[in-house]
Amino acid sequence: MTATTERGTRTHARNLAIGEVALRVRDLDRVARFYRDAIGLEDAPASDGAIGLGADGVRLLTLIGDPHARTPDALSAGLFHTAFLLPSRAALAGWLAHALGRGLAIDGASDHLVSEAIYLADPEGNGIEVYADRPASAWRWDRAGVAMDTRPLDCRGLLAAASGPAPLAPPGTRVGHIHLKVGDTIEAETFWTAALGLEVTARRPGAVFMAADRYHHHVAANAWMSRGAGPRDPQATGLMWFSVAGRDLPAEGVADRWGNRAVPAR
Repeated sequence: MTATTERGTRTHARNLAIGEVALRVRDLDRVARFYRDAIGLEDAPASDGAIGLGADGVRLLTLIGDPHARTPDALSAGLFHTAFLLPSRAALAGWLAHALGRGLAIDGASDHLVSEAIYLADPEGNGIEVYADRPASAWRWDRAGVAMDTRPLDCRGLLAAASGPAPLAPPGTRVGHIHLKVGDTIEAETFWTAALGLEVTARRPGAVFMAADRYHHHVAANAWMSRGAGPRDPQATGLMWFSVAGRDLPAEGVADRWGNRAVPAR
């Protein structure tokens, strides 16, 4: 379904939050084990043979196994990363100490001004961000939105805040935002601001960031590698849907032209 709400009449979303993310994977046990061992998620029951994972009894991730699913082309639209928001800088430091101790392959580590973030991927190439926000009082806003950047992360300084490795995701961990690969960022902006009542908080070459409630972003979209991409293969591995709380959506949710689908939080 395509949202038809016009920009001038949309209702601003209040208390919006990303609920959980569902991924189709080929090797269900292997991918689930990674999210348990590397990210620190715990089992959170799901139905129909899926594996649910989360923190403190809250399901954040649903993995649906399909050994016959096709692997998407790297240039196709779909998931860029699922961003797991930890409740404090100390929690992020503990997770980083855990990740380094396990020898996890880290793809990047960035200071975004509003947050500190570490990037990696699961065994099937689904991108992951693990991050902690800086206090909202320290975010700098102007008419263009919130100041964000991508600077090298001071990993030594961050690790100094750790009391030791933290192998389990602490209470308060949640999906802070979802970042999508799209074929056209202007089209994505038009859709997601209408469908979820978001406001644009920042733009970068080839990317747009959108949020409600003056958060830095709940949904981001980029065309860095996927410019001009057509609709996703619905039988491919990767993102199936993500849920949204704090916004009324049709029972079947809404989906952009690339097949990225948002559904009501359960």
